[in-house]
Amino acid sequence: MRAVVAVIGKDTVGILAKVSAICAQCNANVMDVTQTVMQDFFAMTMLIDITSCNVDYTVLSDRLKAAGDEMALQIHVMHEDIFNSMHNI
Repeated sequence: MRAVVAVIGKDTVGILAKVSAICAQCNANVMDVTQTVMQDFFAMTMLIDITSCNVDYTVLSDRLKAAGDEMALQIHVMHEDIFNSMHNI
């Protein structure tokens, strides 16, 4: 199982490190990352493997959202099944 993590906000040092560290603590493997900085705005999308996660999906999502709140970022986590359902016609 996989999930998509979207991060948006003002660019600061350590965003990728913080989000990746939370994934590592939860044993969620980062499979792919794309990020860009447009002027002073940061945008990142991560694909993570949650198959071997040592916490429930909602716990991982809550931890990432809390980190986003601490860093004044919007962090959204979407399970692969929901993502696929939203993008299939």
